[in-house]
Amino acid sequence: MSQPCFDYIDQHQGRFLDELRQFLTFPSISAESRHKEDVIGCARWLVEHLKQLGLEARLIPTQGHPIVWARCKGQSDRKLIIYGHYDVQPVDPVDPWQTDPFMPSIRDGFMYARGASDDKGQLFAHIKGVESLLKTRGGLPCEVVFLFEGEEECGGKSLEYYIQQEKANLAADAVIVSDTSLYDEATPAVTYGLRGMAALDVTVTTAAHALHSGSYGGAVGNAVKVLSTIISRCTGPDGVVQIPGFYEGVRPLADWERDNIRRLNYDDDKLMAEVGLKIPFGETGFSTLERMWARPTFEVNGISGGYAGEGFKTIIPSCAAAKISMRLVPDQKPLQVVECVRNYLKSICPPYADIDMVQLSASEPVLFDVENPMIQAGRQALHYGFNAEPVYIRCGGSIPVVNAFWKELHKPVVLMGFGLDSDGAHSVNERFKIDNFIRGAKSSAYLLSNL
Repeated sequence: MSQPCFDYIDQHQGRFLDELRQFLTFPSISAESRHKEDVIGCARWLVEHLKQLGLEARLIPTQGHPIVWARCKGQSDRKLIIYGHYDVQPVDPVDPWQTDPFMPSIRDGFMYARGASDDKGQLFAHIKGVESLLKTRGGLPCEVVFLFEGEEECGGKSLEYYIQQEKANLAADAVIVSDTSLYDEATPAVTYGLRGMAALDVTVTTAAHALHSGSYGGAVGNAVKVLSTIISRCTGPDGVVQIPGFYEGVRPLADWERDNIRRLNYDDDKLMAEVGLKIPFGETGFSTLERMWARPTFEVNGISGGYAGEGFKTIIPSCAAAKISMRLVPDQKPLQVVECVRNYLKSICPPYADIDMVQLSASEPVLFDVENPMIQAGRQALHYGFNAEPVYIRCGGSIPVVNAFWKELHKPVVLMGFGLDSDGAHSVNERFKIDNFIRGAKSSAYLLSNL
């Protein structure tokens, strides 16, 4: 790696941050229809920025939000695809934000804004890595194709359909994804595994409408109580999921993975301080990292029903609903798990109630071979960019498009994240450490130079 490239990144850090601020001002919330034009505006800004750097760039329209496609040819026949997403999560609740989520601010070495870490800041680091090579070397050592989607945060499938249709044109040596995290503030990481996910809307109905609790109390079922009872029977006090067949196919950790987790020396006290826990909780018999990375989960993401407003309303709710998600691990099959959940919930629903379930999403878990040369190249790039020895980790989250890349292109997906778990992705006061943004740009430049 030539020093001029790293010097260029250091010298232009101020401008890079100003440009990132502009990128972050767009409320590109893909899940909210009222922000449709903001999402499109953000995509157009990204296309224009890439064109200004000399790349061929355009919007690819879809049935949902557009894909940003850009390409820069290289000086060899090698090729990388770099993925990211320019859409962001909703910002509610707004009150706990210290500053406006779409008026980026810098405090204590961090850029604060919705999307700062997930994923605008991380994808922008790659763009700046490419810029540094173009400006100091006059070209790229290999061809780069950027694919940035606008539907990652709303479960859209447009990019997956595009990959299926264009897989011949997308043939590449590897796909680079920076939508994960470092292991800790001082330790970069290559993520070699992601959990999959399945999600359901569950609705329980007991009557045609809410009823007066004095007139009908004791004679009719209460939908909120029914749903609460059903949910309570899905997991035990030991954290073990009670649904028959739920754990079918779960692949145990390999010996090297257990050794790797022990060497990481994870600190439960740090976890408790970071998220405000009294004590960790989870499936008995497993360490915290095993629970977060390599064990499946059953979670209730939200529940509604009855009256919860100011004052009091003596009713018997006739309808209650819950959003349920399961994080899945190799070699679980999402649709099979969903069917197990459907059958179990129906079997424990009392006869005086009806239960309806609608599948919202399903994505498979992925696991990559850490000995793959491209994953090793990503590890080396992080080493030089962050000036620290990287480690191997799994991630408890899900990135559905990673599975699509792997299945359709049959090439490794290198997950080299630049963020931190404490960045507050999907939460209030999201932030991205400026040092990690710069180190990420250097890591990207090193990877392209040494492919």
